[in-house]
Amino acid sequence: MEQRLLIRISIPALACFLAPVASAGAQAKSLFPNAQLAQAAAPGAPGPVVLDRVVAVVNRHVILASDLDDEIRLSVLDPNNVGEGVLTRPHALEQLISRTLIEQQIRQEDEQAAQPAQAEVDARLAEIRKELPACVRNNCATGEGWKAFLAAHGLALERVEAYLRYRLEILAFIEQRFRQGIQISSQEIATYYNNTLLPQYAAGETPPPLEKVSPRIQEILLQQRVNALFDDWLTNLRKQGDVEVLDPALESQAAKGSE
Repeated sequence: MEQRLLIRISIPALACFLAPVASAGAQAKSLFPNAQLAQAAAPGAPGPVVLDRVVAVVNRHVILASDLDDEIRLSVLDPNNVGEGVLTRPHALEQLISRTLIEQQIRQEDEQAAQPAQAEVDARLAEIRKELPACVRNNCATGEGWKAFLAAHGLALERVEAYLRYRLEILAFIEQRFRQGIQISSQEIATYYNNTLLPQYAAGETPPPLEKVSPRIQEILLQQRVNALFDDWLTNLRKQGDVEVLDPALESQAAKGSE
């Protein structure tokens, strides 16, 4: 019965997931969006060595090619990616653009927004190590298994904690901004029970009574409403923002995301 009441809470661009938007090097290049980060060549070498390059600019905040690589590595920690295969670079760019816009909006509305406590980060990390399918297969609950998992995916513990900290911060923002004030009526709960839950039971099966599952149905409907409000808000944020994709290979995909 419990599985029949589960719903995949889809927050596009968050999926939860949510890593820091750009490196310190990116911030330093914010006034030069078309620049390539390069190192002078050694004497006798044919030319400068390109260390990184800017692939997009979001309201004067740059996104680097290395940020895309980082996003792809971190996607292994996102439970919503289970069975979805490797995150593509266009999809990674879309996530980073959306995340940048959200982060900028959070800072605009509340410069002193509280960072999640370390205890919250530690608790989320413990859940991932015990429950994430990729982690379960690698026995991440043990210290040795966790170290091996991080090494296999090119991740540092500090980077993983930063990823979780940003994820928790943005989810808290969504909770505060969109969930408050939403009311789910008893009629909506009854409609979901009759039209969505009951048809999942085969003939002869006894479904749980409405009063027993009402709290769970209410939570599902709340999350659906929050998702819809967030999607509309993010779409408007994207339209109002100044987003420039500098990599032609990624530009068409990013354009679709802004429609």
